[in-house]
Amino acid sequence: MRPASDQFFETIKGSHKIAVRALALEAGQSGTEPDGVLLDVQSGSVKYDSTQPVRAILDIVVKPSRGVGFPTRASDPLDVSGKEIIVYRGVDYGGGNTELVSLGYFRIDTDEQDIPIDRPIRISAPDRMAGIVDARLEAPRQYDTSWTYGTALSNLITDVYPSAVIEWDDSASSRHLGGTVLQDEDRYALADDLVTAVGKIFYWDHRGVLVVRDPPDTSVTVAEIRHGARGTLTALKRKRSRIGVVNIVVATGEAAEDRAPARGVARDDNPASPTFWQGPFGPVPDFYSSPLLTSGTMAAKAARTILDRRLGLNYAVDLSALSNPAIEVGDPLLVTYSDQAGAEIHIVDSLEIGLSASDAMSATMRERSVGMGGGGS
Repeated sequence: MRPASDQFFETIKGSHKIAVRALALEAGQSGTEPDGVLLDVQSGSVKYDSTQPVRAILDIVVKPSRGVGFPTRASDPLDVSGKEIIVYRGVDYGGGNTELVSLGYFRIDTDEQDIPIDRPIRISAPDRMAGIVDARLEAPRQYDTSWTYGTALSNLITDVYPSAVIEWDDSASSRHLGGTVLQDEDRYALADDLVTAVGKIFYWDHRGVLVVRDPPDTSVTVAEIRHGARGTLTALKRKRSRIGVVNIVVATGEAAEDRAPARGVARDDNPASPTFWQGPFGPVPDFYSSPLLTSGTMAAKAARTILDRRLGLNYAVDLSALSNPAIEVGDPLLVTYSDQAGAEIHIVDSLEIGLSASDAMSATMRERSVGMGGGGS
């Protein structure tokens, strides 16, 4: 969850006035207060999806204003030649006092405008990972055991974003590669492989920083979505789906001359879980292989990371217009339907946060499955 004050979280539980801000930026900045040109926001939304390489996409409508119009030159604030937008949503407390939460940095991909030239400009902008996906390798890229995970990842990212800030949550970045890795074209796939091999996930956060971290602890909820008085849940589509759910992941490395390939398995092994691999749900395995997996311990950790992304029955949930812009995909939420129905822990897979007071916040979630286990060899 993105940081905000206790007053912020208390205020959004009830009726309040929202605050929205967006700036057009020169590329290469980071932090929550970059320098930019203020935009006149009319409407829009940010859609997040933790299952996709590009985690977030901004669609925004802005009104032309002094110095900001439909771009015709690369120097114009809204040009598609590499300009970015940072957007915020928050609370207007009154008296000129606001609290804003950054929703992220976004690269301008398209501008559209109906004539005449005073009409609104519609902009579509994905997050910075789109640049990594687009920048396919012009020649094969190879890293050997003299490289660390951190230097290899930095090499891939700073080719595209020279001033990128990369933040690891522990010392895994300093570990040397256990084997040689070669990638022909797909820069993103190689970066993802480096991260997955050490049991991490990575994404561009609200500060424009590429964070590399362990998956969130799904047993610790970060917010409650409650139905009823002072609640934000207005409707629940109680559709349950097993499509796309796996409950076993087998991760393997490559065999060396003197040893068998590393192998690790992660399973949903809790008999009380609806996706228990030996229960009525049945076994649904997925497989992952990487030359970076050189030990059973590494393979088991990679398997657990992948399983965490896929485990849990799917729900579709509609939340009220009393949005919480601090919520992120991957966050575990306590969802309380009513006193009679009880509460469940759900993991946010996709999320849409609107930029207008009338926009409802919608999410697709997975019901948390507990008891994931496994081992490596």
